[in-house]
Amino acid sequence: MELGGIFAYLVSLAIMAGIYAVFCLGLNIQWGYTGLFNIGIAGFFCIGAYASAMITTPKPTGIYAHYVQQIFGLNLPFIFGLCGAALICGIIALLIGIPTLRLGEDYLAIATLGIAETFRLIFNNEHWLANGPRGLMGLPQPFQGLVDPRHYNYIYLVIILMVMLLIYLLIERVIRSPWGRVLRAIREDEVSAAMSGKNIFYFKMQSLVFGAMVMGVGGALYAHYTKAISPDVFTPLYGTFIIWVMLMAGGSGNNKGAILGAYMIWGIWIGTKFITDLLPYTLKARAPYIRFLLIGILLEIILIYRPQGILGEEKKVSKMID
Repeated sequence: MELGGIFAYLVSLAIMAGIYAVFCLGLNIQWGYTGLFNIGIAGFFCIGAYASAMITTPKPTGIYAHYVQQIFGLNLPFIFGLCGAALICGIIALLIGIPTLRLGEDYLAIATLGIAETFRLIFNNEHWLANGPRGLMGLPQPFQGLVDPRHYNYIYLVIILMVMLLIYLLIERVIRSPWGRVLRAIREDEVSAAMSGKNIFYFKMQSLVFGAMVMGVGGALYAHYTKAISPDVFTPLYGTFIIWVMLMAGGSGNNKGAILGAYMIWGIWIGTKFITDLLPYTLKARAPYIRFLLIGILLEIILIYRPQGILGEEKKVSKMID
C-alpha cells in the first residue's frame, strides 16, 4: 500500500475512533460520574443518526418518492442536524427516565436495552418513517464542495475533533462544578446524598438526558460520515458493547480515559482484521468471532491487571486543572 493510502486509512480510523469517543464521553456522564447503568446506547445512536439524516435531507420527490418516505425532510444545514439529534435524544431520555429512575438501576438497564431494540425494529419495519430496511442514502456532508471528494476525510476529521473537543471541555467544566460533585456523591451513596438535601431523581434525570444528548451528536456525526444509514447498523455489538469496552479500558470517571479508550480499542479492533486476514482459508469464515474473542481477552486482561482502566478515575474534581 502506498504512503498516501496508508495515511488516508489512518485518517478514516481516526474519524471513526473520534465518533466513538463522543459516545464514550456521553456514557461517562451517565455511568462514570453518576452510576447509571445504560446498556441501550445503540438506541440513542440510532435516533441521533436518523434524526440528523431526516433534518438535513430534502423530502424525496418524483419517482424516488414512491419507494422512499421520511417524515421530516427539512433540508437544513449540518449544524441543525447535530442540534436536532441532541434535542430529540434528550427528549427520549427524559421519557425513559420518568418511569425508571425512581426504581433500582436494573430497571434502567432493562428499559434502555428494550428501548434500543424497539427503535431499531421500528425503523426497520415502518417503511413510511425512513424507508424501512433500505435506510437513507445520500446524506449531505458539511463543506463537501470545498475540496476534492478524495480528500474530504481530512476536513471531516477536523470537524470531528472540534466537536469532540467542545464536548470534552463542556463536560470538564460542568463535572468540576457543584453539579458534578453531586453526581459523584449519588454514585457513591444515594442515601447520604439524599440526607444532604439533594434531589436524587432530579440529578439522575439531568445526567441521563445530558449523556443521551451527547450520544445523539455522536449518531449524527456517524450518519454524515457514512452518508448512508440503515437499521442493521445499530446492533448491540457496535452500538453498545464496544463502547462499554472502550470506556472501561480507558478509565471510567475520566474524560481523557474515555477518549483514549475509544482510540485504543478501535485501533485494536481494526488491527485484528489484519491479523485474521492472515488466517488459513478454512478459518476465515470464523474471523469475526476470533476478533470478538481477542477484544474479550483484552478486556479481561485490563480488568485483572488494571481494573480502574488505563488512566483511572480522576480524584481532583473541585476545579479545572490548568
